Amino acid sequence: MFAPQTKTLPMLPDDFTPSHTPIQIILPDSIFIGLHGDTLIFDKGELAKPAALANMPAPEQCLIIGYWQGQAVQIAIWPEQDALPPELEKMGLRASYEAIGEALWLLAGRASQIATFYRTHRFCGLCGGRNQILSTEVACECSVCQHRVWPRISPAVMVLIRRGDGSNGELLLARSPHFRAGMYSAVAGFVEPGESLEQCAHREVLEEVGVRIKNLRWFGSQSWAFPHSLMLAFIADYESGDIVCQEGEIEDAQWFSLAALPELPSRYSLAWRLLDSALNHKI
Repeated sequence: MFAPQTKTLPMLPDDFTPSHTPIQIILPDSIFIGLHGDTLIFDKGELAKPAALANMPAPEQCLIIGYWQGQAVQIAIWPEQDALPPELEKMGLRASYEAIGEALWLLAGRASQIATFYRTHRFCGLCGGRNQILSTEVACECSVCQHRVWPRISPAVMVLIRRGDGSNGELLLARSPHFRAGMYSAVAGFVEPGESLEQCAHREVLEEVGVRIKNLRWFGSQSWAFPHSLMLAFIADYESGDIVCQEGEIEDAQWFSLAALPELPSRYSLAWRLLDSALNHKI
């Protein structure tokens, strides 16, 4: 089984310690991440500092989500209906990678997932009562029936399928209608209830592109905050079948030689690192 070099995979910094502490004030010496809904607030091309938000209403929520390099990582969340000052701008998490770098981008991903969780769990799913944020963990509890919920994590399996060996090898890549123009990636899909990761890999490949695979091997994983996925990547060898694209899910799928790959996913994604490893014969 292939064992990846974990330092090459996108993950929270080794010296980050997760935490969860609701607070009432914005700490001046923290690593600060301001969110408008679950979108990052920027000022002059970088994450906005607390001083830039001084004229905003008090944030809806203010939390310490962990500690990094000896500093608290603090998030402050303003509801989307609160207007931002004209000199500030909103930036989606995807677009912010080049602006803030990988380590801070991964912390911002944690912040975005927590903000999404609280925004989508204001009320109890059992009785409709108002949820309260707990002070001891990332969770909500109903003020009426005490039903407790934690952040949703949605596991999705990604499979890079290979055929042939060495420089003569080929990769089966597919594109969703939702991808940017020209981009292809490994086959991926969400895990069904009661299903193992391995079962999901075989089922998704057969459903989406019509082929069967063998020799499934683990590659690595990545938290994917769009909005709350956990990507789990595998490599597999082609066994049999002709490509048949699943209608509505796959726009196109082809075998590509290593010397003539199409446009690939963004460099911050696990999919890119998986494909880059194959291109450089590391897997």
